[in-house]
Amino acid sequence: MTIRLYDTSARQIRDFVPLTQGCVSIYLCGATVQAAPHIGHIRSGLNFDIMRRWFEYRGYDVTFIRNVTDIDDKIIQKSAEQNRPWWSIGYENERAFNDGYAALGCLPPTYEPRATGHITEMVEMMRGLIERGHAYEADGNVYFDVRSFPGYLQLSNQDIDELRQPSGEGETGKRDPRDFAMWKSVKPGEPSWETPWGRGRPGWHLECSAMVHKYLGSSFDIHGGGIDLVFPHHENEIAQAKAFGDDFAQYWVHNAWVTMSGEKMSKSLGNSVLVSEMVKHWKPIVLRYYLGTPHYRSMIEYSEEALREAESAFSRIVGFMQRVAEKAGGSVEPATEVPLAFAEAMDDDLGVPQALAVIHTTVRQGNSALAADDKESAVARLAEVRAMLGVLGLDPLDPHWAGETESGEDLHGAVDTLVRLVLQQRESARSRKDWATADAIRDQLQQSGLVIEDGLDGPRWTLGPR
Repeated sequence: MTIRLYDTSARQIRDFVPLTQGCVSIYLCGATVQAAPHIGHIRSGLNFDIMRRWFEYRGYDVTFIRNVTDIDDKIIQKSAEQNRPWWSIGYENERAFNDGYAALGCLPPTYEPRATGHITEMVEMMRGLIERGHAYEADGNVYFDVRSFPGYLQLSNQDIDELRQPSGEGETGKRDPRDFAMWKSVKPGEPSWETPWGRGRPGWHLECSAMVHKYLGSSFDIHGGGIDLVFPHHENEIAQAKAFGDDFAQYWVHNAWVTMSGEKMSKSLGNSVLVSEMVKHWKPIVLRYYLGTPHYRSMIEYSEEALREAESAFSRIVGFMQRVAEKAGGSVEPATEVPLAFAEAMDDDLGVPQALAVIHTTVRQGNSALAADDKESAVARLAEVRAMLGVLGLDPLDPHWAGETESGEDLHGAVDTLVRLVLQQRESARSRKDWATADAIRDQLQQSGLVIEDGLDGPRWTLGPR
């Protein structure tokens, strides 16, 4: 089947046809590193990690670029507030973002360019745009003339006469208030770089257009980011790149927000949930399940109850995997191919919720096989489940997630010994038909957070959802 994606610019789902057969080039707007990431920030990286994994499963060679915006108004403001160098704040938070991506199992990008490393490319782009009549200098600033580009606002489908372009402090000399800054003249105490138009620093939109051109050339397959970037950021990227002579992105893919009380999760609203704190209370693989299994174009309303439901659902999958492994007497390798229904769901605009339904159906079939003592069918279902989870980055047996259990291996062994002693007492009570004592032991274990299951091979315990 052909992979199909919802293209924001076309406002419909389109068949994906790569520019180069067998290859996919993806540019994702990454972190602006003025603060540590919350789960809303990480969702975008996670959604596009799943996209990348699916393209790779389908046999494509993927080039994945995720940039770092390490200079902008917010970083400079934080620098002044904290009396710290701007680059210190940027580097600290860049590492926090990378730690967050890694904790949730995101594959590292092919390249991860920083904006400040590409001033030369930005100057070249501005020079070309001025020569072509699409940009101009005023008071040390360089502005893009939006009325010089006929395709402006096609992505966001706005009327230019109704446009209210965001402007920053010191943006003087504009010919039209709708024009946007590509370069901002130097201000006292701010970082700056030398250009033919004086010292200053780049505007946010110019950074991405220049880095895309350097790493992916004049034309590439997919540009991604959060839905809040459609305007002004992505609209202005398109204007700069196409006016410069690039064909730019063939598909525009945007993920939805994580919300709290119906509002976008953001630092400014004070409703963010930092990844560094979340992983102290929830297993990272559970966070990945929670953030990665809704459709990428669907809003996620954050709540602890929803997280507990995700934890419970994932624990059922893990419990099935453990039971089959015990029955098989060892590990079961993933199947070489995912089930057809799973593949069809993923091909259809990355339909992860429908693909997840296939996983849970397969788990139920596997549990039925276990109940019927059909070891061969149970093992086959586990192999399929592992293949599907692997595509989503959710296979708990993958080496990446091994670290989640390594620190607790010794403790697990001690707990297992103690629990088995208690379970032996329960079995003794059951053998003499002392049901009250047997039930009391089971209830006490459950109150301690353990789930006791009675099977053909005797009782077994697992940690239950919190």
